[in-house]
Amino acid sequence: MGHPTAPHPTALAAGHPATMLGLGAYRPRRTVTNDEVCEYLEVDADWVHARSGIRARRFAEPDETVVAMASAAARDALAAAGVGAGDVAATLVATMSSDTACPQVATRVAHEIGAVHGPAMDLGAACAGFCYALELAGAMVGAGHGVVLVVGVERMTDIVDRTDRSTAFLFGDGAGAAVVGSAATPGIGPVAWGADGGQAELIVQSPSFIEHARGVDDRMPALRMQGPAVFRWATTVMPPLAQQALDQAGMKAEQLDAFVPHQANARITDGLVRALGLPEHVAVARDVETTGNTSAASVPLAMHALLESGGARPGDHALLLGFGAGLTFASQVVSLPPSS
Repeated sequence: MGHPTAPHPTALAAGHPATMLGLGAYRPRRTVTNDEVCEYLEVDADWVHARSGIRARRFAEPDETVVAMASAAARDALAAAGVGAGDVAATLVATMSSDTACPQVATRVAHEIGAVHGPAMDLGAACAGFCYALELAGAMVGAGHGVVLVVGVERMTDIVDRTDRSTAFLFGDGAGAAVVGSAATPGIGPVAWGADGGQAELIVQSPSFIEHARGVDDRMPALRMQGPAVFRWATTVMPPLAQQALDQAGMKAEQLDAFVPHQANARITDGLVRALGLPEHVAVARDVETTGNTSAASVPLAMHALLESGGARPGDHALLLGFGAGLTFASQVVSLPPSS
């Protein structure tokens, strides 16, 4: 099994502390219940809820593209931050379900919202993508590059086989975004992160597009997962990573106001809460129940839901934790921003 890397020094320069200035979200219009998903799986809705904690998820309609959803979430985040699109110095989009290899999602989002005065790029780190991008954005702000827009967006329904009982009931679509800028005090703590390509086969898109195009395998190139092994990895390796992020931030679990893990599975979240010994006053994001697993959009959507519900407030200290295909993983303590 892979293990978290050694502590990574924060990239935030002393003269330019970074924080999230605003948070936005986009949830597709269509809500899909377990009963509907189960029509293709030969299982019942209670089985799905027992295994995952999920009761519903959102499926994007044809017009709700990755660019459209990312742009909507980005506009929300900019409004919450009180920042104009023309003031965005860079746009980072974390996704594993881009509709094309090129052009990238980020360049089209930047054009769509008018953030055209700086670079734009996609970042592929699956379910850890938003946490990865947040660290890069903090580093850019710390280096004096100005305001950075970070978006996590997925149309997982494009890459999931609806008849696959290991994945079909887990995933949904959506987008979350954050505006990162300078602040008087740091609002993004040092990241604890890493990758373990030695276990890449646990979550993999198979067959590859090349294998499919060449007729080697006529199945849909879809996300396939070894669920039990992923569960063991997440509940074994992620608690030490999260503890490392706390240690690097100089905080203890009881000083947290909120915990926002990747919304992979309610049972994984429960295991993480127990392993970290989180006290009852710490609000735990459980957006998975109505949103499902949205990969790179998961952490920002869960943050947004927690803030909108009143479970947490702007300025609260939250521990973020992303983990997934690659295998990739990242965690950091942040100060929660205002939401749209």
